[in-house]
Amino acid sequence: MRMKPEQAPEHSLDPRAGAEEAAHESVVNNAVYLDGKRVDSPGSLPAAIASLRSRPGAMAWIGLYRPGEDELARAAEEFGLHELAVEDAIVAHQRPKADRYGDTLFVVLRAAQYLDQPEKVEFGELHVFVGPDFVLTVRHSEAPDLSRVRRRMESNPDLLRQGPQAVLYAILDAVVDGYAPVVAGLQNDVDEIEVQVFGGDPAAPRRIYALSREVIEFQRATSPLVGMLDGFIAASPKYGVDEELQSYLRDVSDHAITVTERVSAFRQMLQDILIVNSTLVSQAQNEEMTKLTAASIAQGDEVKKISAWAAILFAPTLVGTIYGMNFDHMPELHWLLGYPFAVLLMAAVCLALYLVFKRRDWL
Repeated sequence: MRMKPEQAPEHSLDPRAGAEEAAHESVVNNAVYLDGKRVDSPGSLPAAIASLRSRPGAMAWIGLYRPGEDELARAAEEFGLHELAVEDAIVAHQRPKADRYGDTLFVVLRAAQYLDQPEKVEFGELHVFVGPDFVLTVRHSEAPDLSRVRRRMESNPDLLRQGPQAVLYAILDAVVDGYAPVVAGLQNDVDEIEVQVFGGDPAAPRRIYALSREVIEFQRATSPLVGMLDGFIAASPKYGVDEELQSYLRDVSDHAITVTERVSAFRQMLQDILIVNSTLVSQAQNEEMTKLTAASIAQGDEVKKISAWAAILFAPTLVGTIYGMNFDHMPELHWLLGYPFAVLLMAAVCLALYLVFKRRDWL
């Protein structure tokens, strides 16, 4: 079921919107600007086109939230959008990019926000069509909140007066600024993982892997922006972009570069942490094996001592057992020196075994 426009971050500012928005619920904001000021808030896309055409020098800014294919096709027909760009906007799940079709610029952006409770990054997708006298935004997620961008622009008529390029700058600035809390959240996660790793937490590798996936996805969302913004800045003179607006774009580019550098650093840090974790695990296993080996050696020494004493005690036991059988016909049984000889023999055998075992460090 499609979300009502009241639930979308960008709400309609038209007090007359009601029944018409119920039929076109993907249109969450619809405005026509002239000389940097809002002059009309049409309740539908056709009404916005009619209002725009009736005011030379005006600009229309239309925001769509998860539009259907028919609604987007109607907007494409009204504004003359290229079918390939419209197809990308319908399918969504596009990589960040900027394509120009004639006098219309098609920009895909990936917004991001950090969710504190699950400690994860949520990504959104935004498609922006920028024409000579219109800006059409198509959102497929809650982020970014374009209502803030619109309020900012409407509070600055001098900037809004510069037309669709200024609106595109404001959107880019909002998306890039939205990366700052994400960077802070990821930095906190990396710090926590370091504590887990050095604390010997067995759950650390799983969290490293999950965070690495988020960082990679974040890197895919941010890294194309640098080249995209450089392209906008380089093409600014060709499309008559004001010098002040070019300065603003360079500022956004600087912020995007900072973000991409931080994200690259996070990815390298996670790789290093994973290596350190593997090293610590291996070290702990080696220490455990060393302890087991030492215990085994000590146990072997004890076994050797017991075996040596058992062998020493076995010699007199063997002699005593044989001559304790009390048979009549046994050699030297009635010999006068038999008892002293047997005792001496047992003592000699025991001493010889003791010396042998002692020499071999069994005793």
